[in-house]
Amino acid sequence: MAVPKRKTSPSRRGMRRAHDKLPKNTYVEDAESGELRRPHHIDLKTGRYRGKQVLKAKED
Repeated sequence: MAVPKRKTSPSRRGMRRAHDKLPKNTYVEDAESGELRRPHHIDLKTGRYRGKQVLKAKED
């Protein structure tokens, strides 16, 4: 069984774990409605994607 020869320092351990965090979600402003939405996703309020009507508009 492989066993480390030396103790991993907190600094080195932290540098390795620096890549483990989750990135924050990105949002873009919709050109037509001005609402924030995820990129490459359908706008659920209007039902449009890339300028085309894909779904029925959501009723409030």
